[in-house]
Amino acid sequence: MRIHKIIGLVVIVLLFIPLLTHYYLTKVGVEEPKSEQDNSPWISQLADIDKLTGADLKYRIEELVRIKYSVSGELRELEAKRQRVQTDIATLNRRLEDAKNEAGRRRNELDRLQISLQQARVAEKEAMERNTPRMGRPKPLPPLRSIPVHPPLNDKSNNRYCNMDSCFDYSFCPLSSKFRFYLYPYMFSNLSFITIPDSKSNGPTNYPYSGPTVEILHQMLARSPYTTRDPNKACIFIILVDICDPQRLSQLRQQLPNWYGDGRNHVILLDCGINFRHLYTPDFFEFFGRSLIASENGIVTSYRDEFDLVVPNWEKAIPSGEIWSQLPPVVPAKRKYLATYLGGEADQFIQIELLKIQQEDPLSFVFQFSCNTVPYRNAKSDENEVISANGDDHKSARNLESYTQKKLSSLCDNDLLRTRLLLDSTFSLIILPSEDIEILSSNILQLRLYESLKYGSIPVAIGTRFIPPFSEVIDWTKLILTIPGSRVTEMHYILKSFGDADLIEMRKRGRLAFQKYFSTIENIADTFIAVLRTRIGIPATPYKDVSSPSVFNDSFVPQKLDSFTVDPEEEENLGPIEPSYPSPAFTRNYSSIFLHKYELWNTYFQPTKLYPYTPWDPIMPSEAKFRGSALGFRPISSGAGGSGKEFSESLGGNLPKEQFTVVMLTFEREQVLMNSLQRLFALPYLNKVIVVWNSPQPPTPDLKWPDIGVPVHVVKAEKNSLNNRFLPFDIIETEAVLSIDDDAHLRHDEIVFGFRVWRENRDRVVGFPGRFHALDQNFGNWLYNSNYSCELSMVLTGAAFYHKIYSYLYSYEMPAAIREKVDELMNCEDIAMNFLVSHVTGKPPVKVTSRWTFRCPGCPVTLSEDDSHFQERHHCINFFTKVYGYTPLLYTQFRADSILFKTRIPHDKQKCFKYI
Repeated sequence: MRIHKIIGLVVIVLLFIPLLTHYYLTKVGVEEPKSEQDNSPWISQLADIDKLTGADLKYRIEELVRIKYSVSGELRELEAKRQRVQTDIATLNRRLEDAKNEAGRRRNELDRLQISLQQARVAEKEAMERNTPRMGRPKPLPPLRSIPVHPPLNDKSNNRYCNMDSCFDYSFCPLSSKFRFYLYPYMFSNLSFITIPDSKSNGPTNYPYSGPTVEILHQMLARSPYTTRDPNKACIFIILVDICDPQRLSQLRQQLPNWYGDGRNHVILLDCGINFRHLYTPDFFEFFGRSLIASENGIVTSYRDEFDLVVPNWEKAIPSGEIWSQLPPVVPAKRKYLATYLGGEADQFIQIELLKIQQEDPLSFVFQFSCNTVPYRNAKSDENEVISANGDDHKSARNLESYTQKKLSSLCDNDLLRTRLLLDSTFSLIILPSEDIEILSSNILQLRLYESLKYGSIPVAIGTRFIPPFSEVIDWTKLILTIPGSRVTEMHYILKSFGDADLIEMRKRGRLAFQKYFSTIENIADTFIAVLRTRIGIPATPYKDVSSPSVFNDSFVPQKLDSFTVDPEEEENLGPIEPSYPSPAFTRNYSSIFLHKYELWNTYFQPTKLYPYTPWDPIMPSEAKFRGSALGFRPISSGAGGSGKEFSESLGGNLPKEQFTVVMLTFEREQVLMNSLQRLFALPYLNKVIVVWNSPQPPTPDLKWPDIGVPVHVVKAEKNSLNNRFLPFDIIETEAVLSIDDDAHLRHDEIVFGFRVWRENRDRVVGFPGRFHALDQNFGNWLYNSNYSCELSMVLTGAAFYHKIYSYLYSYEMPAAIREKVDELMNCEDIAMNFLVSHVTGKPPVKVTSRWTFRCPGCPVTLSEDDSHFQERHHCINFFTKVYGYTPLLYTQFRADSILFKTRIPHDKQKCFKYI
C-alpha cells in the first residue's frame, strides 16, 4: 500500500506543476497594467511599441530574455525531477517484479520443500516398517569343517549313477563362503611321475607328468581368483591328467592327499586325445570313485548325466589375448557354398545321400569323405599361403580360379584347405557317429565344432547323440542346427529355408560364444570354473570398482564460493530435493543364479563376474506396489495419477525411487568447469557429481568451488584418457549415470526429463545430441555424420544417461583394441560406448528433446570443430566394425517428448514440463 500511495502522489505532482507553469506564463505575457501609477516605465507603452525609444526597447528585450532563461531553467529542473521520478518508478517496478519473482521462487521452493518433506515422511515410514535387511556385496566367510575320511566304495553301480545330490558333498561349499578350489600343484619333468609335498604329512606324493597344453591350462587355472592354497578352505579339488593309463590312474588316486577315500568333490580333468576308449574299462567307476570327470570325450556307458562334464577342445586355442583379428566378419549372410564337409568316412546311408545332394547342386555343396582327394574348386595349390580371416585379407582365398580335383595326403588334417573351405561355407556339417558306436563326444567332434565357430560357418550336426561342451549352461540350440540322420535327404531344403536375418543371428551368437568361452585357453579355464561354480549355486566374484583418489592432498581444503549467480530457471517445480540415496546393490546375488542362468550365459554379459545390478532386473506388475510390495515406490498421487503438479511430486513409473550421478570429464578449463557446476545447483534427483581431472596439473589453489547442495568429488586420473569417462568408480552409487561434458549447457527440466525417459529405457543410451553413421557410396565404408537427418544411430555421451553396468563392460569386457584406439586418437569414446550398448542390446539409442548442440558461446574452440576430428571418427567407425565383426549401430526415426507437451489442457491443469 505504501508503494501505491507514493506512486499516486508522484503522478499528481507531475500533472499539477505543468498546468501551474502554463497558467503563469500566459498571465505574464498578455495581462494589461491594472493602474496608471505603475512604476515600470515600459508597461504603459506595451500597447504601442512604436512609441518606445531605443533604450526602452533594449531594456524590454533584456527583460524578456531574462524571463526566458528563468523559465527554461525551471523547465529543466522540472524535467530532471520528472526523470528522477520516472527512474524511481522504474526502480520500484523492478523491485516489485523482483519481489513477485522472489515470492514465486519462494513459493516454488516451499512447494519443493513440502514435497521433500512428504517424501522424507514416506521414507521414514518405510524404514520403521521394514523388517528385512538389504542384500549387499558378498563377504566370504571361511568354512569351519573337519573332513571325514570315507572308505572306498566297492559298489560300482552307486558310482555309475552319481549325480550332484548323491555324490557331491555340499557341506564343503556353504553359501556363506566364497567359492574356492584347490589346484593340485606339480612341476614339469621328463619322468612319468614326479614328487610333490603332501600338505598333511609333508611326505612325498607322486603326480603324473603333464604336457605343454596341460601346463598352460594349469597356469591359467592357477591365476583364477577362486583358487586357494589351503585344501581345508576348498569347495572342490582339481587335478589335471593327460596320462590315461588305468593302472597309473589307480595309483594316482591312492596318492592324492585329499582324496578322502571316495574322491568326493574332486574334479579330474582328463586330456586323453584320441586314445580314450581303452580307459573306459569295467573298473572305470571303481578307481574314479565319486570324482567328477571332465573331458572332451564321452561314452554312453560311462558318462553320467548332470554330473560329468564335457569340455571343449583346446588344441588350437591360443594361451590368452584378443581373438577378434583372427575371425571373419559376420556379413555377408550367405557365403559361396551353402554347406561343406571335409572329413573321414561317415555312415553309409548319410554318405550316399549327401553325395546325391552334391551331384544335384555342385555349386552349393562340397562334401568329401576321403582324406586323399577333395573337389575344392576355388583354392590354390600353394599350401604355404597364409590366410587371414579378418576384413578383406581373405578375399583372394574366396575368388581364386577353380581347379580340378587335387590329390593330397592327409587332407583331413590340412589346416590351410580346411580354413579356406570353412571361410567360404555358410554351413559346415559335423557328422556324428552312428548309434552303435556309443560315442557322445570326442576330441575330433569338439575340434570340428571349434573350427566351425571360429570361421563363422554355422555348425550342422547330422545325428542326435552329441553333447557339446558346457551344454548345461550354453544354449546350443541357438548355435547348432541339429538334423536327425533320417532327414538327411531333406537337408538341402532345410538349409535353404534360412533367411539372412536368421543366418546372421546364428553367426553372431556363435562368434560371441567362441570369443567368450572357447577362443583362448584362458577363457576355457575361466569358463570351466564358472560352470562348476554355477552348478553349485554360489555367486561369482563381484566386479572390481575403480578407486577414486581425490585430486586434493589430505591437508588441502579447497576454497568454497560463498555465492554465485544461478541461471534463472522457469517457475517450474521439477521434483523434490532429497538426501543422497544410493541404488540398492547385490539384491539378487542368489536368485539370479537360479532364475537367469541361461540369460547370463547366452547374452553379452560375463557369467564369471557378479554385477551389483543390471538394467534387466524384473519389473513387478502395477498392483504389486499397492498390495504388499510398496517399499521404495513413489506412485503419482498415491496411484490416482495426475497432471503436471502431481507429476512433479513423485517419480512414479514402474520402478522404485532412485537418483543419478553426474560424471564430468575436464582438462585445463577451470572457469568453464565452475560455470557448469553452478548450473547443477538444486537439481532434483542428483546424487553426487564426479569430476574426472584429466590434467596432470592439480587445480589452482585459489580456485573457488561452488556449493551446489550435493557432494562434488574431484577424482585424479592416472593418465589423460577419454576412457576415464566410463570408469566404474567406487563412488558411483547409482545405477543411472549422466555423462556430460564440462562445456555442455542443459536446463534442469531437460536433465530431469532425460532421467525420467532413461528410467523406462534402462538398457539404452538416452541423451540429447544425436548423430548417425552413413554409407560412403563411393568406397563402401562408413562415415560419421552430424548433419540434420530423420534418422540417428548414436547419442553422444557428452550429454547422455547410461547404466553403470556398461562402465564394467566398457572397462573390462569390451575388446582392449577399442580402448587403445581411443587413447591413440584421443577421440571416439562416445562412438565406442554406442557400439557397445547396441551390440549388447540390439537396440538403437533414445534421443530426447529437440536440442542439437550444447556448447556454451564463451567457451574456447574445441577439437570437434577441426576437420581432422571428423576424419578420425570416420576411421573409428570402420575400425570398430572390424573388431566386432559387424556394425551393431541401429537407426531410429523418433525422439522422446513428454506426454502432455502439445496437448491442450484445462486452465486448472499443468503440463508435465512447460517447454518439453
